[in-house]
Amino acid sequence: MGILSRFKTIMSSHISDVLNKSDNPEKIIEDTLRTLNLDLGKVKAETVALMEEEKRIKRALNECRSNIEKMERYAMKAIEAGDENDARAYLEKKAAFASEQSEWETSYQQVASEAAQMKQLLEKLTADIGELEARSQALKMKMTSSETQKKVAGSSATFGQMEDKVDRALFEAEALAELRSNPLDELEDPAEPAKTHKETDVDADLEALKESMKKN
Repeated sequence: MGILSRFKTIMSSHISDVLNKSDNPEKIIEDTLRTLNLDLGKVKAETVALMEEEKRIKRALNECRSNIEKMERYAMKAIEAGDENDARAYLEKKAAFASEQSEWETSYQQVASEAAQMKQLLEKLTADIGELEARSQALKMKMTSSETQKKVAGSSATFGQMEDKVDRALFEAEALAELRSNPLDELEDPAEPAKTHKETDVDADLEALKESMKKN
């Protein structure tokens, strides 16, 4: 059976219904597009075959009509010639061609009906494919945008971490440079002035005591 056996199914299908039934829109779009393109290929192929059949039936129908007219003319001439037997024979052939004409007309109507359905299928499939391709493109753009935002967010976080590392390294370098410019042995010892001041007082007391003893 050809694609027309699925005419009602295809014509009653809705892209939104198909997409809403799936948790993976990207996959369902790809699968549906593949199926629709296969169906479209079948419609085009069968349409070509149908057009050839339509031409064949049209030629046969025209030939049959021509023969009917011809037999009628021959019968009229036979009557004019007074030959009713020939006239009757021509009219019998005319009746046979008339019966054949009826069959060809039925076939032609069938082909015309199928051709109309093929046209509807072609328009429906083309529209569905166009809609799916548009949705697929929109979905890819959203996914790309989402991935870009994630990368930007990740880059910002990484950059912030790098800034922190650079700041820490800078602080450490400054501290090390300051330490090297002021060695530990050159740093002022808070206890040193007190020690010097204490020794000075003792020396003064010692000298004063010596002077006092000399006077005595």
